[in-house]
Amino acid sequence: MTSHPNLDPELRAGLEEMLLPEFDASTMTMEDIAGQRAQVNAMLAGVPVPETDVVIEDRHVPGPDGGSDLRLRLYRPPGAGAGRPCLYWVHGGGMFLGAPEMDDFTLVGYAERLGCVVVSVDYRLAPENPHPAPVEDCYAGLVWTAKNAAELGIDLERLAVGGMSAGGGLAAATVLLARDRSGPAVAFQLLQCPMLDDRNTTPSSHEFAEAVVWDRGANIFGWTALLGDRMGGDDVSPYAAPARATDLSGLPPAFIDVGELEVFRDEDLDYARRLVQAGVSTEFHLYPGGFHGFDAMIPGAALSHRAVATRFAALERAFRR
Repeated sequence: MTSHPNLDPELRAGLEEMLLPEFDASTMTMEDIAGQRAQVNAMLAGVPVPETDVVIEDRHVPGPDGGSDLRLRLYRPPGAGAGRPCLYWVHGGGMFLGAPEMDDFTLVGYAERLGCVVVSVDYRLAPENPHPAPVEDCYAGLVWTAKNAAELGIDLERLAVGGMSAGGGLAAATVLLARDRSGPAVAFQLLQCPMLDDRNTTPSSHEFAEAVVWDRGANIFGWTALLGDRMGGDDVSPYAAPARATDLSGLPPAFIDVGELEVFRDEDLDYARRLVQAGVSTEFHLYPGGFHGFDAMIPGAALSHRAVATRFAALERAFRR
């Protein structure tokens, strides 16, 4: 993949210096997921908590069935405060990996620079918990956040929902649920290279049978974990795969970004186009030469700096509304 002619030169140089973890979805089975999770957890255990004045706290709150089994990770700026904006965040991981801690540094950055409260949801993972468990957890956490806005010091008129990759797809689905259930009023959605379409029929989903991080095989594996035999069929809910939604009207303003060299490129382009056509104010960025998660993997590249700064600027504008 590092030989692709469109790959950003700085990203190429960074990749050539890295030892990338092995992930071969063509041979991976559902039984291998436990080992993958163990690797992720070991990596997270070795990463120190950011040195910051932001207060990081875990809360266990009622899940979708009313049980107190949903963990939310809170990031709050220091000092007493009320009327702060809030970013409700959903981590990535292909629907079958990940935890809120993987985004600690990013979310601390949002809290520090924007003065916002951040709430990150530890949703149940597939395949043990297939759809609708993950998105129902995300929605339950959003409802709890809205109900406890006063305690958290949150201004409910400045409540944004965001996420990356699988988390971006779940964030989009959570926003759809909030609209359709007349739930919390979401002011903005920040969808970072979101995973939106289980059908895997777009040109980019075929083009990147090989990719730096997340290729076609990995994407099919992730959707299979979430949906099983239903993946790609006629009865998949838009709350599982937001690209399936036929009505995008009445949704909050959106920000979507994606790399040129990744599976999600075309489904994200299409979702942005359809949002605009449905009357939803939408900002879209396609990063030339970028692959999936490029800014996290090679943060020093100019393209990475631009992507991160653009997201901060979009959230800052949204929180000024």
